[in-house]
Formats: sequence, C-alpha cells, structure tokens
Amino acid sequence: MPQVSVYNALGQAVRSLDLDESVFGAEPNIPLMHQALVRQKANARLGTAETKTRGKVQGGTSKPWAQKGTGRARQGTTSSPLWKGGGVLYGPHPRKYTQDMPRQARRAALRSALSTKVADGHLIVVEDVKLSAPKTKEMVAFLGALPVESSALVLLPSLDEEILRASRNLPAVKVLQASFLNVADLMDYDYVVLPEATVEAITEIFGL
Repeated sequence: MPQVSVYNALGQAVRSLDLDESVFGAEPNIPLMHQALVRQKANARLGTAETKTRGKVQGGTSKPWAQKGTGRARQGTTSSPLWKGGGVLYGPHPRKYTQDMPRQARRAALRSALSTKVADGHLIVVEDVKLSAPKTKEMVAFLGALPVESSALVLLPSLDEEILRASRNLPAVKVLQASFLNVADLMDYDYVVLPEATVEAITEIFGL
C-alpha cells in the first residue's frame, strides 16, 4: 500500500497517510494514458476549419484569355488552384474529431496517471488548503512552503472562489475540482497538491 506524508500549512510533515492501492498504486499503463490524452485533445477540437474549393471561389466564370495564339498556357478559369486566390486542393473542411473510449478505460488511465505521480514523489497531500486572504502572494507562500519545485495542479473536493482568485495570476498553477480530474491536466503539471478530503473524494470516485 503506497504511503505519502501529510503536510500542514507551514510545510511540515506531520504524519503519514495510506493511499488506496487500486487508485494510487496501480501499475502504470502508458499506452492507455496516451490513448486517453489523445482522446481528450481530439474531443476539444472544434473542427470548424474550412477552405474553399474551386467551386466555392467567387469569380472565375469566364475564360481569362483565348485558348490559342497568346503564347501563354491555356487557362479556363481563375478559380483554379493554380491561380492566386483560387481554390485549395485537399484543404480542411468542417468535421468531427471526437473519439470514444470506454468509461472503465478512462478511469484506468486516470489511476495510472495518479500512480505515476505517487511513484515519482510528485503527489503532495496537505491537511487543508486555507489562505488568510484571496491574494496571489498567499498562494505563492502556501506552495512555497511545500516541496513543490515547478508547476502544480491543486485539486479541491469542491471549488473555492477565494483559492481560484489567489491562483488565477499564476501561470504554473491550476485549481481544479476533483470530480473534473483528467489525464491532460495530470500530465501538464509536474506536481499534484491535494488536501486529505480530496484524497477521499478521488478514492470514492475512481476506486475499484
């Protein structure tokens, strides 16, 4: 059973916490994590990019010059892809990029990502996330007291407006509700900071 230290607001390790083996101690499945990441990125695409074919370009309905006798190559329309401002060959058109993935596979990918964070020592559990004021310097001080060396994903059992306000000006910090946990955010941020209440919430949601 994996164990992590629990830190107080001063950044001091006060005790150890046993984590659920099925959620935080799973065998990492790299291909499954990659599939979940690709699916999430694909589903976020709007798919609205469009180019005009020669049939959609305005103008070009008359022959630009005579077929013979000019010394120039024969041309039938200025909407041809050979012309500047003409149609586009094989360009993008509106389409759906959505991919499907079974729910159990998505949750298994999340468990793999969480287990990887634990194995790397990048999952930081705190007693609670409390700030004296909703200010950026308070969030910087809170994270600075913890063993967080780079970007951090702060997971909360429910969203706290004060913590959101304190972190929105920090480009390397993101605050997220535990129920919205996803593979992309786990991979984008090096450290995961979460209170004990969030550990319980994640275990309840994603546990076997």
